[in-house]
Amino acid sequence: MTDALRWLALGQGAYFFVTGVWPLLSMRTFEAVTGSKTDKWLVKTVGIQVGVVGLVLLLAGYRDRADAEVVTLAIGSALGLTAIDVWYTARGVIPRIYLLDAAAEGLLIAAWTVAALSAN
Repeated sequence: MTDALRWLALGQGAYFFVTGVWPLLSMRTFEAVTGSKTDKWLVKTVGIQVGVVGLVLLLAGYRDRADAEVVTLAIGSALGLTAIDVWYTARGVIPRIYLLDAAAEGLLIAAWTVAALSAN
């Protein structure tokens, strides 16, 4: 694993873990930033999933392993979350604050793509 891939795995892993567990630890502060939620169970379900992806990426970075599966998980999960953020913000379903997450995800996608191509 190159240093770039390792740091990307650790960085995205930390970002996903923190944002994933946030609504589990404090729905009140999560809603203060992201807006009121109707289906809190769904927010928590997504949070658990994002948190688990974060843990996998942290483990990959810690163990210095970024095989094709890890790169696919990192880019694929970032693409999926970006699509949701943009789609539902454009339709007025979720607040525009989610576009900040989309921007962060876009940077991660670009960085993973460059680093993965450079490693080969």
